[in-house]
Amino acid sequence: MVDDVRIVVRAGDGGGGAVSFLHLKFMSKGGPDGGDGGHGGSVYLVGNKDLNTLQHFRGSKIFRAELGGHGGGNKMHGRNGDDTDVAVPLGTVIEGVGEIVKDGERLRVARGGKGGRGNEAFKSSVNQTPRYAEPGGVGEKFELHLELKLLANVGFVGFPNAGKSTLLSVLTRATPEIANYPFTTLSPNLGVLFSKDKTSSLILADIPGLIEGAAQGKGLGHEFLKHIERCSILLFVLALDDSVLFDTDASAKEKAQSLREQLAVLKKELKEFLPDMLKKKSLVCINKCDVYDTAVKKEMKKIFPRALFISAAIHNGVEALRDKLFTI
Repeated sequence: MVDDVRIVVRAGDGGGGAVSFLHLKFMSKGGPDGGDGGHGGSVYLVGNKDLNTLQHFRGSKIFRAELGGHGGGNKMHGRNGDDTDVAVPLGTVIEGVGEIVKDGERLRVARGGKGGRGNEAFKSSVNQTPRYAEPGGVGEKFELHLELKLLANVGFVGFPNAGKSTLLSVLTRATPEIANYPFTTLSPNLGVLFSKDKTSSLILADIPGLIEGAAQGKGLGHEFLKHIERCSILLFVLALDDSVLFDTDASAKEKAQSLREQLAVLKKELKEFLPDMLKKKSLVCINKCDVYDTAVKKEMKKIFPRALFISAAIHNGVEALRDKLFTI
C-alpha cells in the first residue's frame, strides 16, 4: 500500500499586461488601451471517496496549472488559466498545510500568479500615454509531503495470525489475502459493515498484525499504527498462538493467561505511539474459539468476562459482534 509520497505542485504564472494604443481612422495616436493579463490557474487537492491509497502518484509526481493569457489591445483581458484538481483519498494529510477528510473537499496548495495590468490602467492626468505594463505574477511552486491516514470507524488490532483478515471478510465483502501464517496482511484493508436493517454502516480497517516494539518502529510499526490513529473504535482481536495452543505442557489457565499478555502488549504499543489512543472506545473479541477445549474457554471467560467469543472461520458469534459494534 502506497501511503506516503512527495509531489511537486506548480501554479500557473499570470499573463502579462499589454502595451497598446487606440488606433482610429482619423486619430493615429489614440489613448492607451492595453488590457490586463489573465490570472494563472491554481492547484487544488480534492477529496475522493473512491480512492484508498496514494498509489496513483507513483507515475505522476509533478502537477501544473495553466498559465494566464496575455492582455491584448482594445482593452482585451487575457484568459484566466484553468485550475488543476488533484484527487486524493480521504484522510490525506498534507504536511504543514492541512488535511482532506470529506468527499469533494478542495484545498488550494499552490496559488496562481495575478495577471499584470495593461498600460490602460496606468493612464493619469500627468501621463496620458504610458508605454509600460506589468508582467504577470509568478505562480507558487511547492514540494508537498502527502501521508494517508485511513478514515475508518473501527480498527482491528491484534497480533499476526489472529484471524483479523478472515473476520473482516466475514463481516464485510472485503477480500483481503488470507492464509494460515503470520504477516499475511502487509497493508491495511477496508470493508463496509452494514447493520441488519441496512440503514447504517461502519467502515472497518484490518490493520496488519502488530509486534512488540512496533511503537519504536520495529517491523513496519509506525506505518501500521498511524492508520489506527483516526479510528473511533478499537477492536482487539485475540487468539492463541499455535505454539501455545498445541503446548501439551501448558495448563488451560496458562493458555488463557497468554491472551491477557497479548492484550497488555497491544495496549502498551498503542499508548507508546500515542498516549490518547487508549481513550477510544474498545471491544475485545477472542477468535478461533472452535479449536479451544472447554477448560481453556472457561479460563478465558474468567479473565475476559466482557469479551465476545467468536470463530470467524465458521461464522460463530459474528452476528453478536456485528450488533455490538453498532451499539458500543
